[in-house]
Amino acid sequence: MRAKPLSGIRILDLTRLLPGPVCTLHLADLGADVIKIEDTGAGDYARTLGAGPGKTAPVFAAINRNKRAMRLDLKKREGVEVFLKLVRDVDAVVEGFRPGVVDRLGVGYAACTQINPRIVYCAISGYGQTGPYRDRAGHDVNYCSYAGFTDQVGSEQGDPVIPNIQIADILGGAVVPAMGILAALLDAQRSGKGRYVDVAMTEGVLAHNLQALAAVALTGKTVSRGADFLSGREPCYSVYRTADDRHMAVGALERKFWERVCDVLQRPDLKACHWEIRTGSGASDAQWGKEQTGAIFASKPQAYWIEKFAGEDCCVSPVLTLEESFQDPQILAREMVLRDGATLQFAPPLKMSEYEFVVERPAPGAGQHTDEILRQAGYTGNEIAGLRTTGVI
Repeated sequence: MRAKPLSGIRILDLTRLLPGPVCTLHLADLGADVIKIEDTGAGDYARTLGAGPGKTAPVFAAINRNKRAMRLDLKKREGVEVFLKLVRDVDAVVEGFRPGVVDRLGVGYAACTQINPRIVYCAISGYGQTGPYRDRAGHDVNYCSYAGFTDQVGSEQGDPVIPNIQIADILGGAVVPAMGILAALLDAQRSGKGRYVDVAMTEGVLAHNLQALAAVALTGKTVSRGADFLSGREPCYSVYRTADDRHMAVGALERKFWERVCDVLQRPDLKACHWEIRTGSGASDAQWGKEQTGAIFASKPQAYWIEKFAGEDCCVSPVLTLEESFQDPQILAREMVLRDGATLQFAPPLKMSEYEFVVERPAPGAGQHTDEILRQAGYTGNEIAGLRTTGVI
């Protein structure tokens, strides 16, 4: 078996909560040696978020596997010295503080690149390192709202809805930083020079808000919530309630798929409601088609429709709960759900030749690997003991 794709890459991770840790989770799963650095006080408070006393939060356990952990007080001069010594032998640093914090501590990009010119330094923040909002506090819902995303989520008659996947945190604060880090690492290997990667979670959402962008480009304004081409306007691309208050998802965008849906529903007259061929005033035809299709699905329970569409290749699927998806044969076949001890978590969302994912380390305890990491950096046992006595570690 070949070494993992990122084997030999070492990363210092100063992030907490969800965005940065999910970014470094993906890098760790691919073989990077991720060292999670927490302060000597409360540390990453995601450890206990929603968990009982003395317990580790399930989300923390799921997104911090395959990492090592150390505790380090960066408010002490000696702590900064330790950090900068570690920087000599790492490839990347990831931080998620407000702009300016790491520079005030003495562990920002300027300090690190003097010691290691090849260092890739990624800063993840809500609004970026520049601009009038750079110092503002915020969370996922704020970033999504400034990016015009929250306004687009929900029904046409209802208020905006907050989805239970943190789009800004995961897309803007994890996927985009990982992309930037990997690109900068590749460049550093070729050029010998690192880069500073400035990631704003708001921009991660904004740059992918493409359907709304298309509407603005065409008409000068966004379409009403729940009424755009892919947000519920079309009969062929919508979610329908069933008789037992469950739902079926219809994604039959292509005409051939929609026509097959209409055949299964025994309503060939609805074929004319497809967006490619309807003849009336577009919107009214679509609304009538949705009402008719909705009435049909509402007449039978979800199980009936699952069986009815079984074997029909026309983009119709049940809306599953997460626990139901765990038992779905496709999810099972791809081995996406796993348990590491008592921890329920997901496997990486990619498969790669000559790469087998395993949980080599469960999420570490706070400071679990401090001594090991310091010994690798050249500290003696007495020096480590001294750092512990003075509260640096």
